[in-house]
Amino acid sequence: MNSIPSKNIWIRRQQCPCGDWKCYVTYEGDSEETSLAAQLVKNDSPTSEAMVSPYVGMVFKSDDDAFEYYGNFARKNGFSIRKERSRLSPQLGIYKRDFVCYRSGFAPAKKKPTGEHHRDRKSVRCGCDAKMYLSKEVVDGVSQWFVVQFSNVHNHELLEDDQVRLLPAYRKIQEADQERILLLSKAGFPIHRIVKVLELEKGIQGGQLPFLERDVRNFVQNRKKVVQENDALLTEKRENDTLELLEACKVTKEADEDFVYDFTVDENDKVEHIAWSYGDSVHAYTMFGDAVYFDTTYQSITYGMLFGAWLGIDNHGRTIFFGCVLLQDETPRSFSWALQTFVRFMRGRCPQTIITDLDSGLRDAITSELPNTKHVISIWNILPKVSSWFSVSLGSRYAEFKSDLDALYRVESTEGFELQWNQMISIFGLSTDKHIVLLHSFRASWALCYMRGCFVARMATTDYSKSIEVFLKGVFSTQTCLRSFFEQVGISANFQNQARREMQYMHSKTCIPIEEHARSILTPFAFNAFQHELVLAMQYAVSEMPNGSCLVRHFKEIDGERLVIWIPEDEQIHCSCKEFESSGLLCRHSLRVFIVKNYFQLPDKYYLNRWRRENSLDFYDPHITRNSDDEWFQDYHCLAETLFTESSITKERSEYVQREVTTHLTRILNEVRNMPESEGVAMDLTFSPAG
Repeated sequence: MNSIPSKNIWIRRQQCPCGDWKCYVTYEGDSEETSLAAQLVKNDSPTSEAMVSPYVGMVFKSDDDAFEYYGNFARKNGFSIRKERSRLSPQLGIYKRDFVCYRSGFAPAKKKPTGEHHRDRKSVRCGCDAKMYLSKEVVDGVSQWFVVQFSNVHNHELLEDDQVRLLPAYRKIQEADQERILLLSKAGFPIHRIVKVLELEKGIQGGQLPFLERDVRNFVQNRKKVVQENDALLTEKRENDTLELLEACKVTKEADEDFVYDFTVDENDKVEHIAWSYGDSVHAYTMFGDAVYFDTTYQSITYGMLFGAWLGIDNHGRTIFFGCVLLQDETPRSFSWALQTFVRFMRGRCPQTIITDLDSGLRDAITSELPNTKHVISIWNILPKVSSWFSVSLGSRYAEFKSDLDALYRVESTEGFELQWNQMISIFGLSTDKHIVLLHSFRASWALCYMRGCFVARMATTDYSKSIEVFLKGVFSTQTCLRSFFEQVGISANFQNQARREMQYMHSKTCIPIEEHARSILTPFAFNAFQHELVLAMQYAVSEMPNGSCLVRHFKEIDGERLVIWIPEDEQIHCSCKEFESSGLLCRHSLRVFIVKNYFQLPDKYYLNRWRRENSLDFYDPHITRNSDDEWFQDYHCLAETLFTESSITKERSEYVQREVTTHLTRILNEVRNMPESEGVAMDLTFSPAG
């Protein structure tokens, strides 16, 4: 009997946000079986490549390697193999292995059946002599397996590629398909319908699955009893591990008063949802909590729980951890509790913007719990689903559809969006498609014409999406119980929030005063983005209008002019592209107007605190209480920031500072250590979360 999983396995959520439980989303790389099926259809599997025929004297590291090699050779040549005999010795263990053709030998004589319903199944064995025999020898203390006998002479017809794949040895149901089959079976789908659903989901023709309908039937029958027994064991494991997680939270709270957590119980007094955060995360939120990314990509197969992580971006462009939650389900009620708890952890402060995946239940919860927060769905969360939804149904037209959808994403006006949307779904015949209806219902959260001016702090980018994936891989690197998972979250959060800042050189590219001034204020990450806009500003012409506003046009592009409103009394500037409202950094159009107006420095209000150098997490420790006697620390911090700024301009400066600082700080440290120790408590510059 199979046992319950010993590991906590996390996978991407596959349930489609359209609400149809029979529909699910596939992601590239999620299923080895999908690629295998495609390879079989194209007759382009790795085994189709030329292979060296086994020969006497051929050496393998293990008998398993030899069996795999012979099996690949057999598949390429139209037959399958099986293990026949092995011989054992006290010194070497198994030292001989015999692998033979699947039609080797003869079926044993059977007793005459007495039952009326006996099926007389004909044996495929016909005495074929094709074989590969191996013997193990120890050479220089290392075991090796040698081919001692080989024959590729068959007394039966060998099969073609489209036939050999249906031999029992090659008909395997992969783990991802097993889960899908069991889900459909529990829902009452008959076997033939389950097979059809799998074919449609994989986008392959009928009969091209790497297993047969009877394999699915046998799998379902064999698993029913095991599933029933394991369900009871798994329920007990979930309850025990969840209580251990809760105990870990209590212990952490006792050790660190800034740690916060909360949980709920169901009607049976069982732990339902758990959320937690750290003191450093709460402090980071006070500085960079204007935009939050709530990732709900992964769920645990073992515990049936959804993992949600609240993340942000600091002034150096690094992903920072705000908190996380484990939910037993994905209902609006559960999401509402998660959001309520997060806001309470963050001392009642709601973010300006929350970025999430496409999820109707989560959207309803955000509308209810964060009514003044703008809900944004990154295009990078939508594109993988679009491929899963339409690539098969549209076939060769999918590339054209994807191009049209990309153009729609960038349409300037809402009127233009609606017009082009209707044209697109008419051209591709998708007016009644449930996924198109879903996308349209969420348009205010993902189409640029609806989101323009919504503050996202440069989080809706491919770079930030990749950094989130890196963080999550670190979290899920420990595939064990929930308590170990809790510890890994703390390690990953601590590492992420204290990631060492990489040196980013800030070369001058325009040599104008605005650039020099910005370099002294902004972090390297923010300055590089600002500088990019400043360089492009030189390619634009400005035409002043009678009312004082300006039209800014690119010197080549005919379309795409921007209206920049300039209010000199208050030194206010507003561009129709709304880049400043979106990222907190001025756009090329506004910068061009400032240059034309002969500004040497930008007004201070256009350098947001969240992008300034001094707004840093690097030297924060919530356990240090500073007073007037700590002015030396502030001076040191200021001096270090200035030194970092100046040294980041060129590589030569950076290398000089690194060399000199190391030398002098080492000397000072040695002198301090030689001084007499005084009474008092030394400052602890470590950071939470502490274990």
